[in-house]
Amino acid sequence: MNRPSRGRSPRPVLMIVHAYYEEDPRVRRQAEALAGSGREVDVLALRRPGELPDAMVDGVHVRHLDVQRHQGAGLATYLREYVSFLIRAALAAVGAHRRRGYGLVQVHSLPDFLVFAALPLRLVGVPVLLDLHEAMPEFFSSRFPRARLGFIHRLLLLQERLSIGAATEVLTVNEALRERLVSIGVPSRRVGVVINSPSLRRFDPDAHPRRAFMADGTLRIIYAGALTPTYELDVLLDAVARLRADRPGLSIAVDLYGRGDSEPALRDQSARLGLAGSVAFHGRIPIEAVPAAIAGADVGVAPTRRDAFTDISLSTKIFEYAAMGKPVVCSRLPMVERTIPAGSTFVYDPADPAALASMLGRVVDDRGARMASVRAMLALTRARAWESEAPRYLDLVERLVRRR
Repeated sequence: MNRPSRGRSPRPVLMIVHAYYEEDPRVRRQAEALAGSGREVDVLALRRPGELPDAMVDGVHVRHLDVQRHQGAGLATYLREYVSFLIRAALAAVGAHRRRGYGLVQVHSLPDFLVFAALPLRLVGVPVLLDLHEAMPEFFSSRFPRARLGFIHRLLLLQERLSIGAATEVLTVNEALRERLVSIGVPSRRVGVVINSPSLRRFDPDAHPRRAFMADGTLRIIYAGALTPTYELDVLLDAVARLRADRPGLSIAVDLYGRGDSEPALRDQSARLGLAGSVAFHGRIPIEAVPAAIAGADVGVAPTRRDAFTDISLSTKIFEYAAMGKPVVCSRLPMVERTIPAGSTFVYDPADPAALASMLGRVVDDRGARMASVRAMLALTRARAWESEAPRYLDLVERLVRRR
């Protein structure tokens, strides 16, 4: 694995991300890996209300620009927010580069066109790495019906191509997304993959009290992620209601950790189904608190709708639950079947609450399958963990910095 050369201090890296840095696991893993390798890292990110403009987070300097996220807003609001952040980030990057002399700028999508905030630095010879966390055209088509219109969809594809063209190299999160990029004409040599996987240092079951399965007689179900339409938590609530009706003696508790525009509808549905006393909405919790929350549960769920966007996505939640030694119930999606051996998780067909209820019931009833699933997923998660991916990422950064 390459390391920054000895002698003079290695050039720092600038990251630009349209997100709250403290809440973005992928960006934090990468920034902390760079800081741990001896390279200074500056991050330009969104600023939450009441947050200080500057902070040091685990050795990474974070500058919070005065832009907030409008989750659940309309397409026009998203675009205004994106453009506002792009302009502020571009100005901040130019000013910071004069003082810091960056060796690399890494831009995290969404949006893809945020890469143009790094264009002034690219023009003076600084390499730019575009990290495509998701496929933006498919994401917008999934979230906004208007984005499926031919004209808007073509604009999304165009901005994607222009954004990739403005970068030195491109990074993405799985082979399916890499194959998609190559299929639209991006040279394969320009596209690398660093998969989204949890850090075993953070998701360490031995660091938290272990809960025996249904230790108190209650099946405790956990979901830790965004409360948005991409994740079919409405199907989960329907499934829990079915399971309770079929098994009146089974005590069930559902803990939902996260925030998003689906929360009001989910609260209404929970009350309508008579689940208000069994479903807890905890809101967003810090990344550092997620492992303990999972450790206190019996089963982790990753219920995801199927569409063109999720066909090329794989939920990191699956591996976070598995790292903590919990059985996983998830939707049957192409990337799940491509990545995870059959029988390692409890899969159900998306949009089918009866099938989800059946899988939750099987987790309760079939101890052998449950234990085999935990063992298989723990082995797979350890093989895919961030500790295995970090050297590949650090080598890529070092190669790009040296190119400068």
